[in-house]
Amino acid sequence: MDKDKSEPTKHISKRNSFLPTLKYYYRSTCSLLLLGTCAFYGIFASLYYNLKGTKQLGQYATAKAYAFVMKKCLGIEVKVEGRKYLENSAPCIFIANHQSALDILVLGETWPRNCVVTAKRALKYVPFLGWFMTLSGCLFLDRSNRSKALGTLNMGVKEIIDIKGSIWMFVEGTRSHTTKLEMLPFKKGAFWLAKDSNLPIVPVVISNTSTINNSKLKIFNQGTIHVKVLEPISLTKVESKEDMNEFVDKVETLMINELKENVGYSTPSNPDTGLPIEYAS
Repeated sequence: MDKDKSEPTKHISKRNSFLPTLKYYYRSTCSLLLLGTCAFYGIFASLYYNLKGTKQLGQYATAKAYAFVMKKCLGIEVKVEGRKYLENSAPCIFIANHQSALDILVLGETWPRNCVVTAKRALKYVPFLGWFMTLSGCLFLDRSNRSKALGTLNMGVKEIIDIKGSIWMFVEGTRSHTTKLEMLPFKKGAFWLAKDSNLPIVPVVISNTSTINNSKLKIFNQGTIHVKVLEPISLTKVESKEDMNEFVDKVETLMINELKENVGYSTPSNPDTGLPIEYAS
């Protein structure tokens, strides 16, 4: 990726009228409607693929549909570098940074075939979205019950190994909503899962999306999200808890450095609802 994407020039950082806020709520509403529509479509797509015995393709088809309508209706697209690692690394565990609802859009452009995503258990009960996710084989994790969550993951790993698929996990565990080129501390669950299953980790670095969407700052612009998929990393040399701590620290440093030095901020094409101050400084 071009260096200038990680070193943004000065731009608008403050909104001074009511119109940008109105645009934010309008686009947010449109985004939710598009997500709901695609989730409704996903129910039928998942039923179809369940009948064919390939339920994971329900997530794939629905994610692609969502990426398409978001680009056409709201002018947000995703550019991916290192796409070869998306399709050629399975079976594996993808780990990505987690920022906002736009991460669902990123999934739409990066989603490999036969991939399943993990999500918090509460989403299972959201109308349409939860129904679709359940039918398409999403792994719902009960964060209040570690042993139950691990059981769900272990069951999911067995399935994806059988079909030479992959699992997608947001390694920070929750959305950061940050406006800076940083990440929350990584959770170790994905790494232990990879180690126990003898699967490689594939890091996915997503550009900071606060320049396109940030609920706290009421920002919702058109633009391009940049994604870089890094080479698979084996955990074969990890033999102890100390080894794992060191390994996680190295991967976290690798992804943060990649974010700061190459991937940077998402590129807004028409920042009419404002930009975070960090982007303009």
